[in-house]
Amino acid sequence: MSNTKKAPRKESILIFVTIAFIVGFVAGAGFAVYKMSPTQGSSSGSAATTTPSEMTQQQTQAITHLEEEVTRTPGNFQAWTQLANLYFDTGQYTKAVQAYETSLDLHAGNANIWTDLGVMYRRTDQPQKAIEAFDKAMALDPSHQTSRLNKGIVLLYDLDDAEGAIAAWEALLDINPEATSGSGQSIRSFVEHLRSELKKQ
Repeated sequence: MSNTKKAPRKESILIFVTIAFIVGFVAGAGFAVYKMSPTQGSSSGSAATTTPSEMTQQQTQAITHLEEEVTRTPGNFQAWTQLANLYFDTGQYTKAVQAYETSLDLHAGNANIWTDLGVMYRRTDQPQKAIEAFDKAMALDPSHQTSRLNKGIVLLYDLDDAEGAIAAWEALLDINPEATSGSGQSIRSFVEHLRSELKKQ
């Protein structure tokens, strides 16, 4: 009789995901959480960020300007949001969380801002708060797709809730049957393969 133990459920699912989709989740490739709100001079939706040491002179100057602006006018939620976006883009995740939270304390925000805050919660190891932020995005905009995509990613990878992830992605497919990840991978195909893998557990 073999003494080989069956791989833990989460481990085997992640192995499946990696093989089937060649996912570099931590590196930001394949299935990754996505930014929604554009920063001046940058494009929206990119998972890639710089680090503080890699900031361009333009980014450094913009951050300095916005930090001065929110000091002068702390009730300026738009400045707080722009500052949060720049912190996001330059890999300053804790500062981004604080800036997004301040912005949302001043203004109800929109689904994109709540989604970006959710991404930052995940990057600061707060997956449950990320889920709550994505849920708020969906409450504000029931047709919002990126928050549903991101919710499924956090449920699967951070909270070991494959069924919850499938439910989030199926809700996305109800809105957009042809939904794909940022790298063009079919969400429907991913869900079908994941369901098949779960049946083997």
